[in-house]
Amino acid sequence: MLNFMERYIMPYAVKFGNNRHLLAIRDALIGMIAITMIGSFAVLFNNLGQIIKPYGKLMESIFGPTWTTLGGDIWWGTFAFMTVFAVFGISHKLAKSYGDDGFEAMLVAAASFFLLIPQVGKVPETEGAWGFVSWGYFNATSLFTGIIVALAATELFIRLTKVKKFVIKLPDGVPPAVSGAFAKLIPGMLTIFTFGLFGLLFRKLTHGQFLNDWLNATLVAPLTNAADSLPFAVLIVLLVHVFWSVGLHGPNILGGVTTPLFTSLGTKNTDLYAQGVADLEKYAVLAGPFLDAFVYLGGSGATLGLIVAMFLAGRKRHKQLLALGTPPGVFQINEPLLFGLPIVLNPIWLIPFISAPIIMTIVAYSAISLGWVYPVVTASIPWVTPAGIGGYLATGGHISGAVLALVNLAISIVIYLPFVYVQGRIEDKKNKDQNQAA
Repeated sequence: MLNFMERYIMPYAVKFGNNRHLLAIRDALIGMIAITMIGSFAVLFNNLGQIIKPYGKLMESIFGPTWTTLGGDIWWGTFAFMTVFAVFGISHKLAKSYGDDGFEAMLVAAASFFLLIPQVGKVPETEGAWGFVSWGYFNATSLFTGIIVALAATELFIRLTKVKKFVIKLPDGVPPAVSGAFAKLIPGMLTIFTFGLFGLLFRKLTHGQFLNDWLNATLVAPLTNAADSLPFAVLIVLLVHVFWSVGLHGPNILGGVTTPLFTSLGTKNTDLYAQGVADLEKYAVLAGPFLDAFVYLGGSGATLGLIVAMFLAGRKRHKQLLALGTPPGVFQINEPLLFGLPIVLNPIWLIPFISAPIIMTIVAYSAISLGWVYPVVTASIPWVTPAGIGGYLATGGHISGAVLALVNLAISIVIYLPFVYVQGRIEDKKNKDQNQAA
């Protein structure tokens, strides 16, 4: 099986994982972590007053009835403009992958995105009035549109900059910043004009529909609904760990696909939570840091369970490895175990390494969808947040989130423990045979 994977799967997996467009999407969204984190915590702190009543009363007594204004302002400056940040970031990253400095490219891509959104209000209060653009065209609702426009505009711009006839050369005495801007003047103008013409023709062909509205109706909504499902969650977890089993970084390979989906669903949950929506059916389950909070406990493979199982089994042979792997493992970093034990390309360890996360995914998804964990994932957390704490914070500071994470940790320990004993017996037999041969 390993030979088959190495021959037929690994080359395509590496090619897929190194695709410059997927890397640009992944790196840009990950680079926005400061924005998503502060926005999530702002929503969390504002809503803690409803969960922990004494906290809410204390904050109101200190700062007055409008004490949530600061958190609301932070949410507005972060999540409400998520797609705008993504357009700038993706275009910049993609342009730099072609050797461009990325500055002009991201401005052109942003202009191309802005000209494709409605210029008049669409809600009853502002319908038909010019300049009243809904923030729904800037937040995560438009994330897929922003990604497509950023990639397409940057590709067109970079290609046009390579056409010598479009490059304006100024005398050598002109400052580099000025000459560089003029060198890309025509490509930038042509790119923006092309997208403006495309937007006009698109609305003519679709009877007045704007690109984002059309994409959401025909592509994004069905894809998002399919993504927020137990089969999709199991498939993602399976692929991540199959790639890891042959030494490929599964989350990075699939990040270009999963990151936009999870970010969009997570932001949707955060927005609903900020608005005080109590209907759980409107929330997504497989959203934001779902996997980091409830499945990847200790890292891919839920290897914190393996660490605990090895301590319980008293494996002195791996004393040094445990000393090196436990501190980072608590913070979801498990490369010392993956390559030091090793787990990669080790048939015995790969069985629990793949099966444990799948079982944990089923348990976590089922528990949340059945309403046993309330509220659902509503906040973004760093992927290095320790097990239990991550579940608590991701669910808006609810104890049920921490309990679910700890239950999954116990499941991983139970799954790993028999394999720890089996591997120990294999190693003992191997050492015994070597001593007899000596």
